[in-house]
Amino acid sequence: MEFEFSKRSEKIQEGIFAALDHKKTELLAAGRKVYNFSVGTPDFSPQPHIMKAMAEAAMDPENYKYALTDREELLSAMQGFYQKRFGVELEQDEIMSLYGSQEGMAHIAIALCDPGDVVLVPNPGYPVFSLGPELVGAEIETYPLYAENNFLPDFEDIPEETARKARFMIVSYPANPVCSVADDAFYERLTAFARKYQIIVLHDNAYSDIVYGGKEGKSFLSYPGAKEVGIEFYSLSKSYNMTGLRISFAVGNREIIRQFRKVRSQIDYGTSLLVQKAAVAALTGPQEAVKEQCREYERRNHALCGGLRKIGWEVPDSQGTMFVWAPLPGKYKDSSRFVMELMEKTGMIVTPGSAFGDLGEGYVRMALVHPVPVIEEAVEAVRQSGILG
Repeated sequence: MEFEFSKRSEKIQEGIFAALDHKKTELLAAGRKVYNFSVGTPDFSPQPHIMKAMAEAAMDPENYKYALTDREELLSAMQGFYQKRFGVELEQDEIMSLYGSQEGMAHIAIALCDPGDVVLVPNPGYPVFSLGPELVGAEIETYPLYAENNFLPDFEDIPEETARKARFMIVSYPANPVCSVADDAFYERLTAFARKYQIIVLHDNAYSDIVYGGKEGKSFLSYPGAKEVGIEFYSLSKSYNMTGLRISFAVGNREIIRQFRKVRSQIDYGTSLLVQKAAVAALTGPQEAVKEQCREYERRNHALCGGLRKIGWEVPDSQGTMFVWAPLPGKYKDSSRFVMELMEKTGMIVTPGSAFGDLGEGYVRMALVHPVPVIEEAVEAVRQSGILG
């Protein structure tokens, strides 16, 4: 029997991670040593107080029922956390939990736009930024991110006709994959741009706790007027190593949150009460481990980037996130071809920049998911391979 599938689903390509995983399996079967820097899954453990909270919650049979709503203690915890961490005051109707920011980004277009509406997304950018709007038939318009502008958008690059049509704009700093951090002036320009053209801003703030050089990650909502034009996604995945629990938040403009909550009420039955308990523990508990984890990521950042520079690969230090964004070395122009050759010659797995948009071509992304000794070993494997010429 032959099946026909939706045109929208046919547009979805198998992720590059699947192809990389297939090659990794081949190398392991051949007895090769593999250094996987491709997927951003933290190698750290959640703090004991978080695991204890969830373990205790798991012993109460009441916590296995539908949640339906965010519990009062979760909303209060998020209010207190945003006030203390970012200086942002949130009302409880300006907060909602999500099954991770990726799920939120995939579904929010249902609430914000109709088929044919224009949505602005970054190029290079994380793939789900485009996928969500595409699934509801929106028209994707990308805005370019260039190294010479610190991978920040130049609002002059967005045609006025496009800006007037746009329903919402996705922005993400610290930025995956390009690893840049935005300054105060950028957020002020962003808010003014959104207000001028009546564009909703969706700010992905998944990496605000992983910023280097002694700088403090901030919230988009901490800037004047931001809450009038948009919302922010804040994730517990990377800061607290809770990736598998799938818990993040959408916070900000109450009208956007209200509409989004209405849509999601028809999709799920609320965040698990077990996960809510763990999230409360993370948000209200001690935060020093989050800061120490950032310091460890920074040590890895210097070990990887500095180590590669010493052997002839000019890789700039990452400004933030748990990734490194590296220009292709030497004669290489095709990121996918380089990635496969790198794997074959060194066992080091990285992600081609082309997976993040056509302006990602010429780069690769590396995840800082190994301790310094392993990073040094991988750098030595690159040196010995001769791939740098």
